[in-house]
Amino acid sequence: MSDFIIEAKDIVRDYPISGGLLGKRKILHAVNHVSFGVERGKTLAVVGESGCGKSTLARILSLIDPQTSGELVIDGENIDIAQKKVTTTMRRKVQIVFQNPYGSLNPRQKIGDALTEPLLLNTTLSAKEREQQAKQMLERVGLSEIHYYRYPHMFSGGQRQRIAIARSLMLRPKIVVLDEPVSALDLSVQAQVLNLLADLQEEFGLTYVFISHDLSVVRYIANTVMVMYFGEIVEYGTRDRIFSHPEHDYTKKLFAATPIASVEAIRARIEKKNNVQNAINSF
Repeated sequence: MSDFIIEAKDIVRDYPISGGLLGKRKILHAVNHVSFGVERGKTLAVVGESGCGKSTLARILSLIDPQTSGELVIDGENIDIAQKKVTTTMRRKVQIVFQNPYGSLNPRQKIGDALTEPLLLNTTLSAKEREQQAKQMLERVGLSEIHYYRYPHMFSGGQRQRIAIARSLMLRPKIVVLDEPVSALDLSVQAQVLNLLADLQEEFGLTYVFISHDLSVVRYIANTVMVMYFGEIVEYGTRDRIFSHPEHDYTKKLFAATPIASVEAIRARIEKKNNVQNAINSF
């Protein structure tokens, strides 16, 4: 039996591109023969510049889009949503958190309704039970029961991302795909959300596929790292190996172009900024 809870085998995702009125139709290989596996309870970080195919891969792994070819195995089951409709059982095993939580939340829907909706569609729980579980999850992500009755516009970006994380966990998935979950947040909020994700992973035994272009975030949260370039894997290995001895030229360029900072360094910069502000205010 494989140690991997999620495994991709030679995954391809193609998109046809029009060549114009007289031009020949072309094919864009958004994901090109990608293979990897993620162990239970671990985090795989997928790294690359915009357009490298990492978000397309995220949509395939979270069962939103089908692969053109190749095998996707989740918890021992071979999945191809182009051939077979996703079952409720399979939908409950993998969830996704997007970069922009406000865009993924209905502005006219109260937070409580957003959280209980997955339970309404996928379980037989009563309305009271759904409400109770939603309020408990809000508290687990650092919010309060009173937030259950509010609307998305009443929250900060960091709070909305906590709500998005809470919603992704309502069905108690085994796998969570995180597509740039902290890139739109301030540095201080990034650190808070990353710590929350680490705590939730330990508490619920979650497996993460973490999509990011931020190497400092990847260094903090990942167990293994996969570097993508134009839809292909150019480097794949443990976090420590990738960061200490990158082998591919593209990986080296990423490191050279990106300032590396730890979450601890982020906290130190914030503390220094606050100390300066407090000193100014004391005059």
